[in-house]
Amino acid sequence: MFKKYIVVSLLISVFGLTLAGTPLNNPILFVTQFPIAADFATIGSTFANHSGEISVSGRGGDLYIRYPDGTLRNLTREAGFGSTGFQGADAIAVRDPAVHWSASKALFSMVIGAPEEQFGERNYFWQIYEISGLGQGQTAVITHLANQPANYNNISAIYGSDDSIIFTTDMPRTKNRFNYPQKDEYESTATNTGLWKLNRATGQVTLLQHSPSGSFSPLIDSAGRLVFTRWDHLQRDQQASPVNNIEAFNYLVEPTDANAPRVDSVLEVFPEPRAEESGLLAGTNLEGHTINHFFPWEINQDGTEEETLNHVGRHELHSYFNRSINDDNDLHEFIPGINRPNTNSILNAFMLHEDPNQDGRFVAIEAPEFATHNGGQIIAFNLADGDRPDLVVVENITHESTRDTSDSPPAEHIGFSRDPVMLTNGTLLASHTYETRGNLNEGTRANPLPRYAYTIKTYSENGAGDYVPSASINNLSPATVSYYDPDVLVSYNGPLWELQPVEVVARTPPPMTGSVIQSPEAQVFAEENVDASVFKAYLRAQNLAVVVMRDVTTRDAADLQQPYNLKVASSSHQTIGNAGKLYDIAHMQFLQGDQVRGSGGINSPDAGQRVIAQYLHNTQAIANNPPSVSAPAGSTEIYPDGSVAAFVPARRAMAWQSLDPSGTPVVRERYWITFQPGEIRACGGCHGVNDLDQSGALPSVIKAAAFRALLQHWQANYIDLIFTDDFE
Repeated sequence: MFKKYIVVSLLISVFGLTLAGTPLNNPILFVTQFPIAADFATIGSTFANHSGEISVSGRGGDLYIRYPDGTLRNLTREAGFGSTGFQGADAIAVRDPAVHWSASKALFSMVIGAPEEQFGERNYFWQIYEISGLGQGQTAVITHLANQPANYNNISAIYGSDDSIIFTTDMPRTKNRFNYPQKDEYESTATNTGLWKLNRATGQVTLLQHSPSGSFSPLIDSAGRLVFTRWDHLQRDQQASPVNNIEAFNYLVEPTDANAPRVDSVLEVFPEPRAEESGLLAGTNLEGHTINHFFPWEINQDGTEEETLNHVGRHELHSYFNRSINDDNDLHEFIPGINRPNTNSILNAFMLHEDPNQDGRFVAIEAPEFATHNGGQIIAFNLADGDRPDLVVVENITHESTRDTSDSPPAEHIGFSRDPVMLTNGTLLASHTYETRGNLNEGTRANPLPRYAYTIKTYSENGAGDYVPSASINNLSPATVSYYDPDVLVSYNGPLWELQPVEVVARTPPPMTGSVIQSPEAQVFAEENVDASVFKAYLRAQNLAVVVMRDVTTRDAADLQQPYNLKVASSSHQTIGNAGKLYDIAHMQFLQGDQVRGSGGINSPDAGQRVIAQYLHNTQAIANNPPSVSAPAGSTEIYPDGSVAAFVPARRAMAWQSLDPSGTPVVRERYWITFQPGEIRACGGCHGVNDLDQSGALPSVIKAAAFRALLQHWQANYIDLIFTDDFE
């Protein structure tokens, strides 16, 4: 499976260079990048890596293809892009190659231009390009992708099964420039806003998934699912709290211009305070809430049914997290038990890639957030469509020591890997550095000497069960590059990083995936004589979705960190896991992610805003929801059978929490979820059941009384709207 490395002569020509290296069955597309030494919000970082600004993305890299005979073509140079030496107006940087199903063309992102002089132009943006002519003997042709967002950073583009373009961008959810940039939930650093879709036939760009802290490296798996890594950090703003307020304030509403009303307050309503905010926790039973990881997620290709991949969660992947409250002895801190199948706990899963030889097997990188340029340990796990998430097992592909930095590494620490890819012949390929220490510029700003030198290598098993790098697939010459960053002239002579290898091989497009109304809800539609297609069209016209929770008294059996003995306050209906404390719940409160947290001071705010949770106030959703007497803000009634149904805004991050009769939260959502216009999203309960609920029962399949009441209310109040021109 792994071939010996054969070194032969290197031939350089105008259009590229020819060399023989490790024999591979198919061509490999990859990029070279200037090795930016810093590792916070730069091109090699785990997050905020999307900026085209020259100081964080550099210039001088290219798009290459390597053929099985070892021949290399510099595709960008061949097509007339890029330059050597000083990087000026025609300078480029490239990233994120993705091959079409036919293997005849590919997408990638490129930023063009650099300052011609010190302190020059600094507004540069990544844009998506398409390249054809990948075959040996063909001519590379590169074209700018039409109708993509202009003056925004558009990256990580892939082909959908229908040839639409799915990508990430930092264009705000609102498409309003005054909301630029959206800032993440950690350091209030600029982030991408989630997954977007470009319909090439119509030119329409729509938001598939709104991510308050960013989504990364999307792919279409063999089942047609849109799989990606998402940063989950739904906690209160650590830069706007009683213990650490850095000129933060709130806008009263999501701002659209410089005159948006502001208030000198950093009030937050969800989730509960962080553990560090002792003053806010004093006198409560709250432990304090923290969450911060990069998990695998999935949506359908139409953006519906967002959830963690197969609904896998912290109980399956983490080694520890705290309980929510401290006055119930039946709630425990989470520590994996001996019966959990997965013995290899992870915190992150970056750079997902599906093994083409085994459907539903994913390789990924477990890496720290900082100090390694997103390099770490190669891991793998099986989560094919339909697999039970509670049975997932994480495999250590490289040794576990390779997930962390070390100044005195053990022998097993062979350095860091990133961008792993399994080839169709079973070969493991990844970008690798032998460095084990944290990143550092051992030179100066003007003459950088980065510690890390990532090159693409094949891997083989070493006999102890660990995969180790066996051979480089290229032998590129050092580059001589200089550019203004823009304040200082940066001069560098050395290797460029080799990153993001992808195999150029034809694949049958996976099936298109979309939302399907589940059986219990379909039965309610039929019994209430409501045409589901007409109802969904109404939702699309109103930019709404409907969420149905069949029984919110049920929770996954593994979740002992939030209350799980739950009873509907208005009825005898309950689901209990033991004889412990019973919690009454009366309402489900919905929260929408609004970009209303400002920074820089109320009088001269910085550009852009952070998303924080606000009680549901979307006009269309509230107008359509059945009235609920004396309900807390943004909430709807929990029906006697435990069900909840509500209209919610589409294409905006949402969360929710159950409330007791006094309005005190009982069970809190820990993740943002986005719905699509027309989506009818149903689940058995909350926290959804992976196998059995706390009472040992299967997930609920009842015909929800709350959904029936919602349809009846819609028929009585809104059915006439379907005949108006506005509806169409």
